[in-house]
Amino acid sequence: QVQLVESGGGLVQAGGSLRLSCANSGRTFSSYMVGWFRQAPGKEREFVASIRWNSAIRYYADSVKGRFTILRDSAQNTVDLQMNNLRPDDTAVYYCAVDVDPRPNRETEGKEYDFWGQGTQVTVSS
Repeated sequence: QVQLVESGGGLVQAGGSLRLSCANSGRTFSSYMVGWFRQAPGKEREFVASIRWNSAIRYYADSVKGRFTILRDSAQNTVDLQMNNLRPDDTAVYYCAVDVDPRPNRETEGKEYDFWGQGTQVTVSS
């Protein structure tokens, strides 16, 4: 059973940093693909980053490369999203999601993910 709990959202000025965290109710993420997605008001949900838990292979959207880092914390059993140099267009609700049986080349597709967290708001002011 997968139950995702996100934390770490908030309000920050442009250029600032935030760190989001995703936990699976204290359980390990096993061989899952863990992803972060976001949805801004009036826009479709979009892929941000993902990581294969057992290999730590990472994937990023072009819009966040060089600014965001997805991290695996094996001790805490969390997947974190370190967000640096935030911009107003990063404002969105951020969701953690898990694909329990990941297929190749599907890492960015939301429909491949089986479980979703409740979302956490990130607001970047200019």
